[in-house]
Amino acid sequence: MYRQIVTAVVVFSLSAVAAAQNTIPLIEQAVNAAGGQDNLLHRFTIQERLNVSKDLEKPGNPRESVFDGHEDWWYRSGKGAWKKKKDEPATKLVWAWTLEALTDSETKIEAIADIEVDGKSLAGLRLSQSITPAMDVYFDRETSRLMRIDWRSDIHRFSEWKQQDNIWYPARCVGFKKSTGKPWYVSEIVELHRIDSLPEGLEATGSK
Repeated sequence: MYRQIVTAVVVFSLSAVAAAQNTIPLIEQAVNAAGGQDNLLHRFTIQERLNVSKDLEKPGNPRESVFDGHEDWWYRSGKGAWKKKKDEPATKLVWAWTLEALTDSETKIEAIADIEVDGKSLAGLRLSQSITPAMDVYFDRETSRLMRIDWRSDIHRFSEWKQQDNIWYPARCVGFKKSTGKPWYVSEIVELHRIDSLPEGLEATGSK
């Protein structure tokens, strides 16, 4: 009995190590496809058109956002005052979208089963510890580009890749509810730029 328990523990440990090692090539391929780790977005601004509705053809409303790592996100409509939601889950979603979550030492990464979407085979990774609850991210097997994120109650699908400041990013995201499979928002990035410092009046978490 003791031998069986020891054997089971060893097999489980080796399987865990193998699973972790199997994620390394996919992580490297995904990061390289985006432009390399040194070029991943960290502090940046975007101008987007956001359409929160089931009608994907409806014109979106303009919104400007500033992102700083995986903790801070400010946004505003037009030239109004900047707003910030404390502990906003979408900040983690954007962090994964930038792929920085894949390179963070606090992120636990596991390989998960492939899925097929629109005839394409997508390789999956599960991100946890640095992201709660765990998040599933999927990449095109052929291009290694990010195609989909399943997290919480939503499925986010990405397309329309563009290049800016040495980084490739998907400019369009359509969100679907897992429970119904129906779309509920569309985000289209019109402009994206890196920034060296935050706009006046904005203060990063932990800077005080």
